Amino acid sequence: MEVTLAKSAGFCFGVKRAVDMVYNEVEKGNPVYTLGPIIHNEQVVADLEAKGVKVVSDVEELPEGEKNATVVIRSHGISKDIFQRLQEKNMQIADATCPFVGKIHRIVEEKYREGHQIIIIGNANHPEVEGINGWCDGTAVVIGSPEDADAYLAPNGEKICIVAQTTFNYKKFKDIVDIFRKKSYDINVMNTICNATEERQTEAAAIATQSDAMIVIGGKHSSNTQKLYEICKNVCPDTHFIQTLDDLDLEQFQSFRSVGITAGASTPNTIIKEVQSYVRNE
Repeated sequence: MEVTLAKSAGFCFGVKRAVDMVYNEVEKGNPVYTLGPIIHNEQVVADLEAKGVKVVSDVEELPEGEKNATVVIRSHGISKDIFQRLQEKNMQIADATCPFVGKIHRIVEEKYREGHQIIIIGNANHPEVEGINGWCDGTAVVIGSPEDADAYLAPNGEKICIVAQTTFNYKKFKDIVDIFRKKSYDINVMNTICNATEERQTEAAAIATQSDAMIVIGGKHSSNTQKLYEICKNVCPDTHFIQTLDDLDLEQFQSFRSVGITAGASTPNTIIKEVQSYVRNE
């Protein structure tokens, strides 16, 4: 069986930076908290919890006056309001917001002040999108599909600034932007999908078209992994979404001559290599 592993599979720059930041804080021996799971990977989060890292879902869950305690902001970023509330806690803040996400925050804040209606192309329930929306006082309109774009009606003369969730499907982003352009709105389009996402999606689609089956590895709550699965499934019907090797049923692959493997930005290299090795040896 021929097995092709995507070169772009696994941790992206922003995720690796965030995970390394938490482990560095752990080594200092002080209490460490993360505002939400540091990444959408259960194995990494469980390992950090075993080392004493506590995950909180809200600022109010953080302790008051705990000596030398640090709270880590995950790569998805947070709203301006939540950041200010963190500062009021008088804790050490380790900001692991992905620089590409931080750039979107600055764009949104600036364009909002200039009077633009902010449009975020992405998943309204994703923490990255929720954080971005917090830099324009929660006034953004979130568009997740071409149908949403078709249904949107802007007031006459309204200026619009369009940004995207960094992990959004690039092709779908272009399709949605085309719909806005046809409406003849006064729009300012910022393609804020990160290069790593575009590269990962393009490579996954290319491998899927040349493979009898695809394996997509990643956390079940990972937005970018779900999009990889959708892209691969669209061109390769035998596409399988797994979190770890335990989810893999190799009997399903025995009749295939070629298998492609890719993985989301929150998938550790150890898991990817384990799956690759296992498939090759069967």
